[in-house]
Amino acid sequence: MFKLKKVLYPTDFSEASLEALKYAVSFARSCHAKLILMHVINEKIYSEGLSLARVSAPEALGQEMAAEASRQLKMLIPAEERTGLDIEMVTLSGSPFAEIIRYAKEKDVDMIVIGTAGRSGVEHMMFGSTAEKVVRKAHCPVLSVKPANAE
Repeated sequence: MFKLKKVLYPTDFSEASLEALKYAVSFARSCHAKLILMHVINEKIYSEGLSLARVSAPEALGQEMAAEASRQLKMLIPAEERTGLDIEMVTLSGSPFAEIIRYAKEKDVDMIVIGTAGRSGVEHMMFGSTAEKVVRKAHCPVLSVKPANAE
């Protein structure tokens, strides 16, 4: 029988990823698996000429983004719902799909639960899909979850 020991939940804090959180928590709870909450800061966003008056360097922006991501990860699951869950939180920087795949393999994750926005057409061609790339390249099973109101 397939035994889940580690469930990875990568999030961009979108509606789609919040829908996937329900599934990740359910799998982790029912299988007594560790739930790893992950956010990957997309380096490409802040490394290509982004300039903000209050940020003096891309490194400072990256640190600020990491601190905010950590704060948001801590708020994903309310304290009263954490009972019985073994939760780990990870914030990484890089290409989201590549970091998700690398981390999952490196940490021997048994399952990835990821939200998908369900983009199509030009938007899909321009931005691609992190979830789609993870599904294609991950070493383990991946559950991709659409938002409840998706078509």
